[in-house]
Amino acid sequence: MFDRPTGGERTVLVHLQTPGDSQDLSELQELAISAGAVPVATVTARRATPDPRYYLGSGKVEELQDIAREHRAGLVLFDQALTPTQERNLEKALNTRVVDRTGLILDIFAQRAQSFEGKLQVELAQLRHLSTRLVRGWTHLERQKGGIGLRGPGETQLETDKRLIANRIRQIQKRLEKVEQQRNQGRNARRKAFAPIVGLVGYTNAGKSTLFNVLTQSSVHAADQLFATLDPTLRRHELQGNLGLVVADTVGFIRDLPHELIAAFRSTLREASEADLLLHVIDASDPRATEKILEVNGVLNEIGAEAVPRIEVLNKIDRVEGAEPRFERDARGGIHRVWLSARSGEGLLILERAFEEFFGTRRIRRGLHVGCSDAALRAKLYRSGRVLRDEADGCGGWNMEVEMEPRAWCLLVREGYLADRHEWAEDVAA
Repeated sequence: MFDRPTGGERTVLVHLQTPGDSQDLSELQELAISAGAVPVATVTARRATPDPRYYLGSGKVEELQDIAREHRAGLVLFDQALTPTQERNLEKALNTRVVDRTGLILDIFAQRAQSFEGKLQVELAQLRHLSTRLVRGWTHLERQKGGIGLRGPGETQLETDKRLIANRIRQIQKRLEKVEQQRNQGRNARRKAFAPIVGLVGYTNAGKSTLFNVLTQSSVHAADQLFATLDPTLRRHELQGNLGLVVADTVGFIRDLPHELIAAFRSTLREASEADLLLHVIDASDPRATEKILEVNGVLNEIGAEAVPRIEVLNKIDRVEGAEPRFERDARGGIHRVWLSARSGEGLLILERAFEEFFGTRRIRRGLHVGCSDAALRAKLYRSGRVLRDEADGCGGWNMEVEMEPRAWCLLVREGYLADRHEWAEDVAA
């Protein structure tokens, strides 16, 4: 009987390069270190197509076996996703635990999840991944359950495990549905408050959490490592003139992000798909920034956020020689790219300007007279919008100029605050 190795920290990293693949082992090494492994050797190979049995060629497998034995490695990490059959065959041949890229990312997520929802989402992704990998070299899975009433064909251990996993998946999905209802209540409350939502997205370790902390004066954990934070956080950010935003920090993306994770974190990623504006945070010092931009755009398309307006934020310019804070405009004249450093604070005022321009063009500006008996309306205008001018008329009333979301103005009309005052309102040129 083959006993599956328990694994260890000493790790061999493996990457198979196929035609059209320009990746290297740098990202896998960062992932391994983030998971707590200690890379001791690397193995690279070239093939036109992966081997269906071992992923690598048989000769490379023998070389990998010698390297793992020489370095006393207890774990072999592959930079690509392996099929259950390939994983089983490699473990038998190497007598060492084998983990592919998907399993490694799931392990990191399991370590980093802190909230109740995050832990449930990671467990759901792990169970979905495990359900496809129950058939290995585990001979005990072929044994029949014995006992009175269970003799004869009975139920194999494999069938039992599959049933238990399926039951647990259903339980987690029900719990996540309740959490999603709570999130929807929060979204509805933000809509009623007419607070625009700005979602931070980007490749992992691009500096999203650092930028989030600077914008909202928060203390979300930020570190120079992959997937430093997983759980989404929302905080308010005040602009000048009573214009408030809600900034949402989301999980970082990565190349070949496991589909199990995208499915499990779909409710969390809705913060990005339902945002009014996305800030795509990019590491300006990364030589592979262009490739990572495409990866992020691919995930955004998958979660239905391709149509959400976005501004690219080229972060970490303090690491780029000669880079200075600046902005670039698109063909329509709007700011679509900002160069800044969240750590040093350079360029943050430019980002504030981009916020004001973007949300200012979506707001209506009106001038109106509020009578002395309409203090409730005046208070509503202060809560719902941005008061640009508020002057006493000498008779107990006020001449006001306000700027607000069109839906906020319509709500005041529906609630009767402006029902008989339409003759007061007039558009003011922005």
